[in-house]
Amino acid sequence: MEHSNHTAFTSNDKKDTGDTTLALNGHFDGVVIKRPPAAPQGPPADTGSHRSAASVTEGWREERTRSLEDNEESLPSLAAAYTTILRGLGEDPHRQGLVKTPWRAATAMQFFTKGYQETIIDVLNDAIFDEDHDEMVIVKDIDVFSMCEHHLVPIIGRVHIGYLPNKRVLGLSKLARIVEIYSRRLQVQERLTKQIAVAITEALQPTGVGVIIEATHMCMVMRGVQKMNSKTITSTMLGVFREDPKTRDEFLTLVRS
Repeated sequence: MEHSNHTAFTSNDKKDTGDTTLALNGHFDGVVIKRPPAAPQGPPADTGSHRSAASVTEGWREERTRSLEDNEESLPSLAAAYTTILRGLGEDPHRQGLVKTPWRAATAMQFFTKGYQETIIDVLNDAIFDEDHDEMVIVKDIDVFSMCEHHLVPIIGRVHIGYLPNKRVLGLSKLARIVEIYSRRLQVQERLTKQIAVAITEALQPTGVGVIIEATHMCMVMRGVQKMNSKTITSTMLGVFREDPKTRDEFLTLVRS
């Protein structure tokens, strides 16, 4: 299935998109932490539009790269790193207002990146339903908060998702949960957009999926070019959303309404 990822900038400044050779649903330049070696794969059992539930579930299970136990073990070293940062900024980590800051910052960063602790299979569970419905489903204006992997500052925006069911639908709240899993990682917006679309495709095997993200990047607002009103818009269209202009136009019209 083909992918389309369109990026538009409302500022005249060029955005630093970094390396675009990352794994589809991976991170850190395609290197996934603590992921066990993949088992040898034979010829695909099914080259059609449906994959076996077992293969999809296994793929989702492998995406978890951090556990609650990892959080507890890494918290002291993470807090120590923030203490070093404070000293490097010329601050006194022992003054009253900063004594607990390294621990607060460390736990906050673990929360901001809690998507590494979750997989899609964790949130879907029994939320996929057999339903004879073939009209477009759209959930728009999903709030998204992420962290720019280049500067470790926030990305804030909205996500619009649409899909055409193929005899199966997903509980509506789960679309927002999918957004949450991938956004709560170190990200670039282009990759985040594609990850959401691919996850929905793997879960439902719908006729088509469309995902649009509109976001403000603090790395452009607070530093660098300092363009206060700049927004970045990215989209990924899969299946009929890419192949059929009428379907794509319907989705775009409904998102804008």
